[in-house]
Amino acid sequence: MDANAPSHPFPHFWEQMFGSGRAILSLRESYRHDLRETKRITNFEYVRFHAIFHDEVGVYDEDASGKPAYNFSYVDQIYDGLLENKVRPFVELSFMPKKLTSDPNALHPFWYKQNVAPPKDWNKWDELMEAFARHLIQRYGEDEVANWYFEVWNEPNLDFWSGNPKESTYYELYDHTARAIKKASTRLRVGGPSTAQAAWADRFLAHCKEKNVPVDFVSSHVYGNDKAEDVFGTHENISRNEMVCRAVNKVHQQIAASAYPHMPLIWTEYNADYSNQPQVTDSAYMGPFLANTIRECDGLTEMMSYWTFSDVFEEQGVVKTPFYGGFGILAERSIPKPAFNDFTLLHRLGDARLDVSSDSALVTRRKDGSLVIAVWNLFLPEQPGSPKTVTLHFKGLQSAHSARITIVDKEHGSPLLTYDKLGRPQSPTLSQIEALRKAATLPAAQQQIITNGAITLKLQPHALALIELEK
Repeated sequence: MDANAPSHPFPHFWEQMFGSGRAILSLRESYRHDLRETKRITNFEYVRFHAIFHDEVGVYDEDASGKPAYNFSYVDQIYDGLLENKVRPFVELSFMPKKLTSDPNALHPFWYKQNVAPPKDWNKWDELMEAFARHLIQRYGEDEVANWYFEVWNEPNLDFWSGNPKESTYYELYDHTARAIKKASTRLRVGGPSTAQAAWADRFLAHCKEKNVPVDFVSSHVYGNDKAEDVFGTHENISRNEMVCRAVNKVHQQIAASAYPHMPLIWTEYNADYSNQPQVTDSAYMGPFLANTIRECDGLTEMMSYWTFSDVFEEQGVVKTPFYGGFGILAERSIPKPAFNDFTLLHRLGDARLDVSSDSALVTRRKDGSLVIAVWNLFLPEQPGSPKTVTLHFKGLQSAHSARITIVDKEHGSPLLTYDKLGRPQSPTLSQIEALRKAATLPAAQQQIITNGAITLKLQPHALALIELEK
């Protein structure tokens, strides 16, 4: 690889936002601890979660005569807590308060049973949205809240929205919400359609154009194990290694062909799997998956939000055991998974990417001129894979004589082998939790001399290596 190869800007779009468990969980110390840990390793700026209007947050009530009453006490505690930790909310406007729903029985199967129906009264919904936005401006200042994002609902094309037909009733929700938010301030950024499976974006933008509805960004979601039938309407067999960026590219192209060709695309949820597979989301596989996803999605989206930073998370109920295939990069009791260490390494990449042709390397340059390279050995989680020897040949190196190499794989930077040795306890003792955290520590970097302009390293299956060539 040529140190003087052409390069392009490489903003760290994969670590500016994370998803998390629903709004009320952010009041827990365990949540805030994991937030701070994730902030420490990525310096991320935004967090997105569901259910700010769930009744457990206590925002909406009506008196006996049906007159609305608002209470922003928990909302303030939730957002104050984020901002104290230097993380801004990416506000997902969901779900329907019980006193405002058109269908009290439209409860989602998640453990916290959110209501997913349209409002019984659009005027009351509009007033709630405007009052909510005005309250935030009053508390935090318009300049601050103008840096946030307001996303209308979550995955209305799935069972998170009971409007019928789904798409046209969602557009009604979007139109009302976007206009009400903008009434509070035209500077607030609002967007959608927040769909699963990369759906609706082209028709959503066409709708906004036709009806002259405000829109500041497009958002959508996909998971590595989503099916081609659902995402592309084809019968292809698309690998989980390729699905995410193929879906992102689909929406990227739809925006380019729309009436808003420069509309920002914010990918507000993704992961390798949506179905809690420990061999996927808890495992070392996530390192090569993440690095390859960054390589393929570079230039296609402003931000990608990994779902999630923490297993302080209750969609399937209370966590029963530390390693159940949860979405978080930190397991229960803040035990780092390999993904936590992978994000730590990938944060060290530079902010210019060299145009080097490889399907298993990212070559970057930092502002000080030093080169930072990620290389990986990617196999699907169900494949045993085989070790890979990688030799990097450097051209145009001025001053670097040695490299610092850090590797995360199933034996380094992962708690899972120790968890197995402990007999996979369902509720680890405090001393076992300490042992698991210790096993999950990021391995120390190894120095390697650059010999004849090259270095060679051996990567186990699912290994991610970061190579830093200091100036």
